[in-house]
Amino acid sequence: MVNSEGLGGSAKQYGVTKPISMAGPTGSDLQRTLELEKFVVDSGLYESREEASKREEVLHRLGQVVKDWVKQLTRIRGYTDQMVEDANAVIFTFGSYRLGVHGPGADIDTLCIGPSYINRDDDFFYTLHDILASMEEVTELQPIPDAHVPVMKFKFDGISIDLLYASVSRLIVPEDLDISDVSVLHNVDEPTVRSLNGCRVADQILKLVPNVEHFRTTLCCLKFWAKRRGVYSNVTGFLGGVNLALLVARVCQLYPNAVPSMLVSRFFRVYTQWRWPNPVMLCPIEENELGFSVWDPRRNPRDRTHHMPIITPAYPCMNSSYNVSTSTLRVMMEQFQFGNMICGEIELNKNCWSALFEPYIFFESYRNYLQVDIIAADVDDLRSWKGWVESRLRQLTLMIERDTFGKLQCHPNPHEYVDTSKQCAHCSFFMGLQRKQGEVVQEGQQFDIRGTVEEFRHSVNMYNFWKPGMDMYVSHVRRRQIPCYVFPDGYKRPRPPKPTSQLDISPKSSHEDEVSGSEHSERNHKRKYDKVGVKQDGILKKHSTSPPVNSLSRPNLCQGLGDLSVDAVSHSPELRNVESLSNSGQDDLGRTVSPESEPECASNSSVITSSDGGFSEDMGSVSVAGYVEDGTRGVEVTINGRFEGTTFGRDFVTPVKNTVPSGNGALQDTVQEQLEPNAVLGTILDSNGGVHSEVVQNPMIRLSVASTV
Repeated sequence: MVNSEGLGGSAKQYGVTKPISMAGPTGSDLQRTLELEKFVVDSGLYESREEASKREEVLHRLGQVVKDWVKQLTRIRGYTDQMVEDANAVIFTFGSYRLGVHGPGADIDTLCIGPSYINRDDDFFYTLHDILASMEEVTELQPIPDAHVPVMKFKFDGISIDLLYASVSRLIVPEDLDISDVSVLHNVDEPTVRSLNGCRVADQILKLVPNVEHFRTTLCCLKFWAKRRGVYSNVTGFLGGVNLALLVARVCQLYPNAVPSMLVSRFFRVYTQWRWPNPVMLCPIEENELGFSVWDPRRNPRDRTHHMPIITPAYPCMNSSYNVSTSTLRVMMEQFQFGNMICGEIELNKNCWSALFEPYIFFESYRNYLQVDIIAADVDDLRSWKGWVESRLRQLTLMIERDTFGKLQCHPNPHEYVDTSKQCAHCSFFMGLQRKQGEVVQEGQQFDIRGTVEEFRHSVNMYNFWKPGMDMYVSHVRRRQIPCYVFPDGYKRPRPPKPTSQLDISPKSSHEDEVSGSEHSERNHKRKYDKVGVKQDGILKKHSTSPPVNSLSRPNLCQGLGDLSVDAVSHSPELRNVESLSNSGQDDLGRTVSPESEPECASNSSVITSSDGGFSEDMGSVSVAGYVEDGTRGVEVTINGRFEGTTFGRDFVTPVKNTVPSGNGALQDTVQEQLEPNAVLGTILDSNGGVHSEVVQNPMIRLSVASTV
């Protein structure tokens, strides 16, 4: 079971560096691997033989469809009978199916390779599209010709298919075409290169790992972990299937004789210490006379902006994780630390594998969220419209980071949610908001993201295939206003009260008494809870700037867009318990209320108005304030005098900086030394191309000042 090659002698090198360890598993490692494999089986991560057979049958039938399509076009274009007979197209697979880590219900990533005279724009997206649309077994057909990698999505006899097309410079495509040969890239355009690269990368990964079966088991486990922890979505800026496969493959190279339980543990150990943006590479970056651009921050300024470079092993080498932003990298590093902590406990027999795969409780981790509601006239329109909006959500994260100079952090949730009680075609996405940890804040400072949201809405509304009924609304919601349909049981479970022993009592802030004007009398009721000034705000309904739609496309689900402004004010630690205090018979303004006056879970209040008209001159803004509170951080919202603070439950993990942490003694030193070749690469790039291993923050933070009423 364990490859003994290299033990007792010079270590065989896999990848760009020597292995960290050639050690094989102990008896405990083998036992933990058995337990891990049993957990994977019990979790239903492997498909049945019947489903596997059905996938093979679907691929065979799809292959026959594209062969007939090419022959039909060859005949129409006047080629000889012999040419028509020899005309051919070949189906290749890539992604999780090619790597052997797909689960039940997963889609199949496929690539159709055709001859040079069959093009993508007209022949693939029109002629083949019409052929597929006429087939009874094909449903949910969705062409996406303007994607970074043009694709046609559909279900073939219930099996989800993502079909790409590449036209190679050959009149006849042989059945045994070697796609790993660089000659297939001759005389092709950039979209074709990207389409071909999926298959070429998958083949290279399988060639570059020491043990394919151990790689597959480990990758299967970590894909499941990433999905459960909310960090599996390339389009949102997290890890996609290729990104995760490359990260796992690199760990397999560093520990060539390790079994899956060891590899899962080492995965978290390595990447909690990785000094981003030093790249992860399975092999040296290859140059070629074909002249395609490869990832090289010394020559390409855009490559210097990448936060988490994970380089593909096939020419032309690219960064597969260019979607990662500062915010999503922070979230992933937190989750890597969580995994590292749990794996450490498992190795000490203090925990079990199920703890590693506990779902991340996203809606308990923040006090404030952005909710993006997407609606369309019917299910088919929603499918294409949602795909477009989802692909742009990453831009909203980047815009907020840009406009707040990285001081307001976002955590996009890659999962979509649907309110089954609504009749319209719709879905929702959510994004957690918090102020950057450790920032010094002053009363009156404000992050105003209203313009940012409006810019995002404008960019989304540029959709080329817009149809009447397609619309999108962005609104600010507090945790207490999260709609019930996002929770698995359809309702929000009550949170256990915090033990009295954990309540923190701190001296007053120097800003506690800075209350002025007409708010003073109102705040006297509140002071025994929050001790800080309150900005009274309301929200005015803001109509969509999208093209006109009929009234039926505007269900109650998606009311208007509330203006968004984020305040940064000083905060007293006593506020962490304001929610539990206010639930004891008084509202947040100190008034007596009945228990049912504040529902546990609101339906979805996209529009929030002041019950007493409010005091602010800037009506229509939601003030969201951040504060530093011991080791935690948050975004504080003040709406109509109510305060909410960010708290973290068991899922909170302190984020790390781009340095190698101390601890674990010699083991971490060994990891650091073995990762040093990549660090050296970073040093070379730094000296020649101005690339730095740490993100340089702009010290000048321009914040608008909210006037105190």
